[in-house]
Amino acid sequence: MADRNTIISEFLAASGWKNAIQTHLAGDASFRRYQRISLGQRRAILMNSPPDKENVVPFVFITKLLRSLGYSAPEIYAKDMEAGLILLEDFGDTTFTVMISASADEKKLYECAIDLLIDLHSRPQTQAIPPGLHFYDNRTLIREALLLTDWYIPQVAKNRPTGDAKMRYEMIWENLLPLCRTMNNTLVLRDFHADNLMWLPDRTGIAACGLLDYQDAVSGPPTYDLMSLLEDARRDLNPNMVKHLLQRYLLAFPDLDPDDFRKAFVVLAAQRHCKVIGIFSRLAIRDNKTAYLSHIPRVWQLLEEACSSSILLPLKIWLDRFIEPELRGRALLDKFK
Repeated sequence: MADRNTIISEFLAASGWKNAIQTHLAGDASFRRYQRISLGQRRAILMNSPPDKENVVPFVFITKLLRSLGYSAPEIYAKDMEAGLILLEDFGDTTFTVMISASADEKKLYECAIDLLIDLHSRPQTQAIPPGLHFYDNRTLIREALLLTDWYIPQVAKNRPTGDAKMRYEMIWENLLPLCRTMNNTLVLRDFHADNLMWLPDRTGIAACGLLDYQDAVSGPPTYDLMSLLEDARRDLNPNMVKHLLQRYLLAFPDLDPDDFRKAFVVLAAQRHCKVIGIFSRLAIRDNKTAYLSHIPRVWQLLEEACSSSILLPLKIWLDRFIEPELRGRALLDKFK
């Protein structure tokens, strides 16, 4: 069997990119790797997804859907599904995070992202949700929340939860998650945040917001992507801007019950923060990717803020019992120093 480099070279040659210059780009939390491909004035991005690790079919499927809806997902120039190789349109390096660090208008960027979600969530389900798309069911959400108990708590907690306590944790989520089901489902991209959004100034309107990392899209509550954007695990947002952006979204849906919306938002925020703390812990413990640990203090703060809501009191009580305040935030980060 040919080695991976040979497979890539043959794929590029067959796609019209023979002898192209390959420059490695920063990877992400997955097994995928990315390279910028240059040949003369032409540029592209190579997604290298080992087929024994990740399936590229969902990425191609969701890319076609997003582009059919008029959104700026990258064009696919060539693909080898069996080899896990895709040649993509190069959006450059202008993620929202990079642009904001370079003093771009943060409010303008986030308003564009909000307007994209408004457009998506305004569409009929028959447009936004393709047949056969996986449903973000409560069992999946609970399994994700359990990443906190599986990966973070065993590393830091003095009072580790027993089997009965873990069952209680699951029951808490079973009681909370129905609060997220009061609105119609839509397409949920799942990782809709500043690092996965590209600023494309040559495009107008919501097309200026380029989309990345959406292969795990599901059918689920519209509040999820909004929450993911505004309660970002990787960067702090000004509370006044968050309030403005939430109001911008709600004004677009005058028939939406604000109370139902707030309940769904805070429950999904707590769920995602528990999941993310667990994922960042797993990346460090299992995969030796420790860079993500620096974000855990922020995520704990967001989780605690979510738990200040009265409807999350059972979760707050559980967390306070098994994870003392001094073991949150930097506890795991300090272990890897």
